[in-house]
Amino acid sequence: MKAAQIHGPKNISYDTVPDPAIHDDRDMILKVTATAICGSDLHMYSGGIPQVRPMVMGHEFMGIVEETGPAVTRFKQGDRVVVPFPIACGTCFFCHHQLPGHCVNSNPEHYGPEGGLLSEKGGALFGYTDLYGGYNGGQAEYVRVPYADFGPRRVPENLTDEQVLFLTDIFPTGYTGIDWGEVKGGESVAIFGAGPVGIMAAKCAGLRGAGKVIVVDILPYRLEKAKAASGCETVLWEDDAKDVVEQIRTLTEGRGADVCVDAVGFEPGRSVLEKAKAAINLEVGSTKVLEACMSAVRRGGIVSVLGVYPTYYDNFPVGQFFDKAIVLKGGQAPVHKYIDELLQYVEQGKVRLDDIITHRLPLSEVAHGYKIFQEKQEDCVKVVMTP
Repeated sequence: MKAAQIHGPKNISYDTVPDPAIHDDRDMILKVTATAICGSDLHMYSGGIPQVRPMVMGHEFMGIVEETGPAVTRFKQGDRVVVPFPIACGTCFFCHHQLPGHCVNSNPEHYGPEGGLLSEKGGALFGYTDLYGGYNGGQAEYVRVPYADFGPRRVPENLTDEQVLFLTDIFPTGYTGIDWGEVKGGESVAIFGAGPVGIMAAKCAGLRGAGKVIVVDILPYRLEKAKAASGCETVLWEDDAKDVVEQIRTLTEGRGADVCVDAVGFEPGRSVLEKAKAAINLEVGSTKVLEACMSAVRRGGIVSVLGVYPTYYDNFPVGQFFDKAIVLKGGQAPVHKYIDELLQYVEQGKVRLDDIITHRLPLSEVAHGYKIFQEKQEDCVKVVMTP
């Protein structure tokens, strides 16, 4: 079959690879009908999260069931399904506690309680390095889906692929940030990052009745897309984070936002000086966006961290965290927890997901898709590919 394989930083190609096969009675083989490039994929593409051997990329995908193992009872050949990005067994302690990203059984070689890039990991993810299980992803013609009775959800016939594809990751991830923020109605929510996850978080803040939604980004075209898709207010981050924080405080009666969402992570735009500081401190990337969130949130407010942070960082503002009584929550989104509720929102027409798509490409053009997404060319916000 054909698939998108990563071979090193900024080296991804459309290759012929072996067809996937059933390895366990609970497996499913899926014929992929739609797949997307996620911002998290860019961390591998940039080399920020390393992968030594070639691997099929992609954790946002859906398709039609081609084959099932003998233990799979919920699905049959021909069913159309969408697949959450964490690989989870459904039977362990963490799966029972609605924490599929921490599944005990899906990542046995690298699993453990410690956590962090260079130590023990949580559960497995599709197409996301050997550290997260080494499973091939769905930027391919076919993909093996483990624990098929627990993860995939059947798609209603009246919905198109593009209407539901983002239930795999970015819609539940955006919703997670708002749910962790305990948004019940009337709150002010500041979202840092106008990429796909940030825009989804803005949509979800609206679904939960937020009184004011503010989206921050360094690129005007992304802010325009966020405003068009969610009706949010926007703040352009031009130079100093202090200016952004002051603008948010001005919009929130001087207190700061009730909830701040970091939808950027460890690879924001950085100056030469900021990159030099990180190199001196032996840090990967930067916490500048997270630190801005902690300044922009009100006292007693909540900061939700959806962007990836893979390692340790020096000078983390613990004193500010303590003095302001900030509640800090973060991690991989528990997609399985939310996906059924969110599918209903889509089916009922309460939210639209496909309006963030800016580029539709055949999978054969995957290298171009990664390039324009990573380099913010052609006003790219979201790339969807068809195998």
